[in-house]
Amino acid sequence: MDRSSSGISGKYARPGNDYNQPDDSAAASRRGRYRQCTVRHRDNPPRSTPWPNEFYHSLGPCPSQNLLRRSINTTNDFNALIKQEIMADLVSKSDRLGHCYDGRHHGQYASSIKKYTSASKRPLNRVEQSQLIRCLQNFTATRHWNWRSLTTTLHSLTSAGVFTPHKPMDEVVKRTQAALLSTLLDAIIFKCNKKPPARDIDAQGVANLLWAMAKLLDNGQERTPEFRVAVATLLPHVNAQKKQFIPQGIANLLWAMAKLVDNGQERTPEFKEAVAALLLHVNAQKAHFKPQEIVNLLWAMAKLADNGQERTPELKEAVATLLPLVNAQKASFKPQEIANLLWAIAKLVDNRQERTPELKEAVATLLPLVNAQKANFNPQEITNLLWAMAKLVDNGQEQTPEFNEAVAALLPHVNAQKDQFNAQEIANLLYAMAKLVANWQEWLPELSEVVAALLPHVNAQKDQFNTQEIVNLMWAMAKLVDSGQKPTPEFKEAVAVLLHLVNAQKNQFTAQGITNLLWAMAKLV
Repeated sequence: MDRSSSGISGKYARPGNDYNQPDDSAAASRRGRYRQCTVRHRDNPPRSTPWPNEFYHSLGPCPSQNLLRRSINTTNDFNALIKQEIMADLVSKSDRLGHCYDGRHHGQYASSIKKYTSASKRPLNRVEQSQLIRCLQNFTATRHWNWRSLTTTLHSLTSAGVFTPHKPMDEVVKRTQAALLSTLLDAIIFKCNKKPPARDIDAQGVANLLWAMAKLLDNGQERTPEFRVAVATLLPHVNAQKKQFIPQGIANLLWAMAKLVDNGQERTPEFKEAVAALLLHVNAQKAHFKPQEIVNLLWAMAKLADNGQERTPELKEAVATLLPLVNAQKASFKPQEIANLLWAIAKLVDNRQERTPELKEAVATLLPLVNAQKANFNPQEITNLLWAMAKLVDNGQEQTPEFNEAVAALLPHVNAQKDQFNAQEIANLLYAMAKLVANWQEWLPELSEVVAALLPHVNAQKDQFNTQEIVNLMWAMAKLVDSGQKPTPEFKEAVAVLLHLVNAQKNQFTAQGITNLLWAMAKLV
């Protein structure tokens, strides 16, 4: 049971999905000259991989740049982004310069979209996305764009949520979204396949693109053949550029690699080589990682291990390098990061990571922070934390006063936020409750209250559970009964709902899922 259906899927503990996403909100700047005037343009690449200042010389007039600076950079007004004169000016520049146009103005416009969402502290909503994409029907990337324009544009549009597939989505919007992404991927593939003297590929761009590719999948985009080719052409450049990556780039890249493999990326020789190259640099750069980067790296290593990454000497050394940094940086971790770290450590232990003194010290460092920050955790973080606590105790964690206090601090918040948990969180929480009860061999009043609060939500969310969650829930119900759970009406109703779902989805369960279900049914009977 524990290997296939325990733990939190890709939906959780995601540094790249508003969950410790690699920082991407600040701007770098550069100067461009327009005829007889000098204008300072704000391009908005990610803070995680800031661009160096450069000088560019434009041959065209500057009305759209002045409009962008006046209307967007100062007011962050969404309506300024969808003015037709901006798009007309971009199309005019592209058409007039033809093969000489390098895409810089399109990149600046894409950066302005991301700047708006960064200021709003959220990606585009469905209505905004629809309005914007309708304006982007003539926004076309070409193979003549330079590397910087391509990387800035794809990263900015992805970060802003332009490519997120909302439901429902108008067909015109859907087609425009697909066409725009296709032209960008085609240009990237073309650029990556050019002979070395003709390339302008740099480490920052590689990191930004692979982060964007991972984010696209995480936001619901499909792994189309073109997408797979783009990833395949980028991977060799990780190894080629390995000496150029700064600490943030290493953290972003390993997060991206973990997220890609978690969303179906094949672990090809090129993929393995890229991971190995990055792991070596974790140790070399250990003195320079910031708290968020430490979190992202440990999360990435846990995800890679959970998806078949061998426990190579490089992986072991990278984990051993990072664990002491948790204690050293403990005062700087935010609630989100505390949840991610404990999840990552629990996942690593569940994948045969030794419980070294450094690992034990990291856990001991984080547990008091859970209690100190208990009022600040959201439902997803509460779920991650309780799952992690259950997994740790399942793998030999001592029930120290700090551990017990951390669990006790979280349980009341489950009841208080019970209406906010989604289907996957309900499944993981009940799994965690069952694990904790099974390992403690005692029923705390708070545990009973949490189970009672969650059971009605099994029925309410029944249409949202996938097969793995059904297996998790059935296992949890059986384990709770095995540990003394009384068969209340709510408990019986939840079991009845799950049995119906088992029958409805009977053709979709894996062999291990079937085994776990039969075990659960036997225990329930």
